[in-house]
Amino acid sequence: MATRRFKATDPELDELYGRFADQGLQPLWELAGLLTAEPRVQAVPYRWSGRVLRELGTRAGELVPVDRGGDRRVLACANPGLGGAPYAVGTLWAAIQYLRGHEVAPAHRHTPAALRFVVEGEGVWTLVDGDPLHMGTGDLVLTPSWTFHEHHNPRDEPMIWVDVLDLPVVAALDAIFFEEGPTEEADTRTAVLSNSEARYGGGPGLVPSGAAPPVGRSPLLAYRWAETDRALAGLLEATGEGDAVLRYTDPVSGGDVMPTMRCEIARVLAGVATTPARQTGGRVLCVLHGHGEIRIGAERFEVEPGDLLAVPSWTPWSVHAEAEIDLFSTSDAPVLEALGLLRAETCG
Repeated sequence: MATRRFKATDPELDELYGRFADQGLQPLWELAGLLTAEPRVQAVPYRWSGRVLRELGTRAGELVPVDRGGDRRVLACANPGLGGAPYAVGTLWAAIQYLRGHEVAPAHRHTPAALRFVVEGEGVWTLVDGDPLHMGTGDLVLTPSWTFHEHHNPRDEPMIWVDVLDLPVVAALDAIFFEEGPTEEADTRTAVLSNSEARYGGGPGLVPSGAAPPVGRSPLLAYRWAETDRALAGLLEATGEGDAVLRYTDPVSGGDVMPTMRCEIARVLAGVATTPARQTGGRVLCVLHGHGEIRIGAERFEVEPGDLLAVPSWTPWSVHAEAEIDLFSTSDAPVLEALGLLRAETCG
């Protein structure tokens, strides 16, 4: 926040400053902290334990019906540095969502875009504008801005997954809109293959000829772990390095899957430590497999599958794998790139 550097003592200046205040004005020469040598970030490095998230999600499932939770049973990650705001970092919402067996979450839509990343389990279906998408371990499922989406679990077993939204960015732009679905009854359709995958999941470089996909985001709504796993293994073999990073992309444009969120997956082999790096913009990490240590700034976190971690803007971070780690990541890099504000560097 900008602060006054000193207080005027001259009566005429006092009068002038009073008139400024009456008119909703502040003199720049009295303000400090507007421009800083480096970003001043409120969010702090933090880890939410996967074990605790599963435990509390299960308990919430026992005590809180879905309808009491606004049709979604969600636990939002609140970074301790953000004064109680339900955000993982300043620009990203992260949460876990828990759906018990045979529960449904009816359709709604909103301008914040969302993604689902599954750490363990399978069986829940998400319908995006009526397209049924199965969710299983390691899958990334997209819910683009202003698309109707709903969930249903036809199985006996509950399921938990990670949600990440660009909600803080959209809120900061005063562009939040929300709309309930046309009915409170959830659509419980399933499909052998979703429409988006049938059209755009044919493999590298293969998209429908003459298609007119949506602009600015991926028409492919599900990225399956089997293909991701194979691509990571292939990249490691090709490079001979101890770690590899892949970006999820729009199969038509080659750009990011959504205009506000960049999704990446990293594999770090056992015994390997990555070089510390930092960039402008916030990042949320999710451990899919393995264990070891993730260092964020001055903090060191022992991690295991299901853990979520906050990496604030311009904070160095690195991975030290004891057992091979697969690490999913979401950042706001597309927003920073579009504004010409993305800056990145290695720190070691």
